[in-house]
Amino acid sequence: MDSNGSIIELKDIYKSFGSQQVLKGIDLAIPRGQTTVIIGRSGGGKSVMLKHMIGLIKPDQGQVLVEGHDIVTMGDHQLNQVRRRFGMLFQDAALFDSMNVLDNVAFPLREHTRLPEREIKEKVAEKLAMVGLTGVEKKMPGELSGGMRKRVGLARAITLEPEIILYDEPTTGLDPPLSAAINRLIMETQKRLGVTSVVISHDIEGAYQVGQNIAMLYHGKIIAQGTPDQIRDSSDEVVQQFIHGRPEGPIDVI
Repeated sequence: MDSNGSIIELKDIYKSFGSQQVLKGIDLAIPRGQTTVIIGRSGGGKSVMLKHMIGLIKPDQGQVLVEGHDIVTMGDHQLNQVRRRFGMLFQDAALFDSMNVLDNVAFPLREHTRLPEREIKEKVAEKLAMVGLTGVEKKMPGELSGGMRKRVGLARAITLEPEIILYDEPTTGLDPPLSAAINRLIMETQKRLGVTSVVISHDIEGAYQVGQNIAMLYHGKIIAQGTPDQIRDSSDEVVQQFIHGRPEGPIDVI
């Protein structure tokens, strides 16, 4: 870990897709053992940032440091070793529709360990219980509600007991009570496992609730970063317009 306590650092990250420049010199440090929430406009590049952290996307320029090691320059074997330290909950939970809940949650264990099947089933039951689900192992994804799918996705994300969990829009598409339940689950998981969490979110109240740190992405750069109170009190007009959902201001809402 570097001297400022960061477990992940994005340094001067640029990324374009064709003629569209999405990230324009991102600098962001993720503190160890805390939850950092990244907020910003839809389609602004938040998920692209998240995928850089786990090496699913490589930048056009810049460094992605995990414990001080640049994963951009790593080969596949070394990168896969680093990825084992991560769990990721994708926006739609990304469950395998052809597999039941047991097989979905067991997938990382079967891919990356040589545990006997009995132990795998025990670990799956343990992780499902942690996210408030029991007795659902035989259900198929199509039989699950949106909230249950998210919980199964989180159980799979933590099955290898990662140090870092990445959440890509975990409450998207959920009603307010379910969103609150998922936010509470994120906080409980962070406290129980002592993990570092990075959450992409549009939910400002949820961001205040789950995050010790909040960073705002706008026009391809991090324009503000701090505690929830510091973000609330920011003098930046863009931040104030975004967090209060105002139509008037420097953000073009057309």
